Amino acid sequence: MTTDRDRDAAGRARNARPRDGLGRPLSFEQAAVAVATMPDGLVLDGWAAARLGDELLRAGRPFNAHEVFEASWKSGPPAERELWQGLAQLAVGLTHAHRGNARGAVTLLRRGAAQVRAYCGAGAGAVYGMGLAEVLAVCDELGARIERQGLAGMPVADLRPRLLVPC
Repeated sequence: MTTDRDRDAAGRARNARPRDGLGRPLSFEQAAVAVATMPDGLVLDGWAAARLGDELLRAGRPFNAHEVFEASWKSGPPAERELWQGLAQLAVGLTHAHRGNARGAVTLLRRGAAQVRAYCGAGAGAVYGMGLAEVLAVCDELGARIERQGLAGMPVADLRPRLLVPC
């Protein structure tokens, strides 16, 4: 049995299926409870991506933050690719944590942190208003805590890190 897939002009598959707030597919009948996802082909400058990503992470929508960071790595300057890929992986790690997948959370938090560190080199500073040293410290601590204690009893606020440096 074959199904028709939503495809873009280049023939790449697009999934028109509705998703919940953590990116899990819903049936078309459940579309009323779907959360808006980022549009395909989203292009944001670094400042806008950082602001929107921060807003989504703090709102408990890491899957959507991942989509923003993914769009930035695909459309942004090649020199920033590691930064946006790493942030996307951190957001996926947080998505796994929100979904209750401790192992996936730890793996992706570590992988994302390593990618951001590779971008930063010796010193993680502020890029587009993001406090990368603080973000890395929070994600390292969170990954270690999840590995030690699991996700049971984890305060939801701990899974909503701040990306931007407060003014």
